[in-house]
Amino acid sequence: MLCSLGAGAQELSQEEVVQRISKAAQLTKSLQCEFVQTKEMKLLSDKMVSCGKLYYQQPQKMRWEYTSPYRYTFIVNGSEVTIRKDQRTDKISVNDSKVFKEITRIMMNCVLGKALSDNRSFKTSIASTSSEWVATMVPQNSEMKKMFKAITLYFDKLSSMVSKVVLSEQNGDSTMIEMKEVKTNVPLASTIFTVD
Repeated sequence: MLCSLGAGAQELSQEEVVQRISKAAQLTKSLQCEFVQTKEMKLLSDKMVSCGKLYYQQPQKMRWEYTSPYRYTFIVNGSEVTIRKDQRTDKISVNDSKVFKEITRIMMNCVLGKALSDNRSFKTSIASTSSEWVATMVPQNSEMKKMFKAITLYFDKLSSMVSKVVLSEQNGDSTMIEMKEVKTNVPLASTIFTVD
């Protein structure tokens, strides 16, 4: 059951929740986890489920790797993005594409919850359950509005870390990404952020 943040006497204000999540994000120097992604398409009755691994390291390194049912790797290393699918590898400079730059920034900010304080790009409202904070972010800029109706982030109250992300698209499709086996501040080899 969701309730408004102000409903209970011991509930935190939206500002306090954002501060708590931001503090956890600042303390997270690295992160690794497994994820399960479930895509629901309006035109199909079957859900498409894929699994993979996510690695993050401050300040700007992320590896998003699908391991089943197909192999696909997306790596951000500073301003360079490397995409590998099958035997093909593409390198893209984030600075060359405004849309790509925005998507990369939002992906990285969503992983840690930094997107909650991005008032320019999103209008955010936060609700509370007994175990989670649920942040619904509605895009404010035109590029994001074309793609997403809303991005919903679920934060575990104990760790103040993202446990689930739901991307609601304008066409009625949605993608849910659930983080599992999350480990923070563990050493990560620099080779993780390169394509082998």
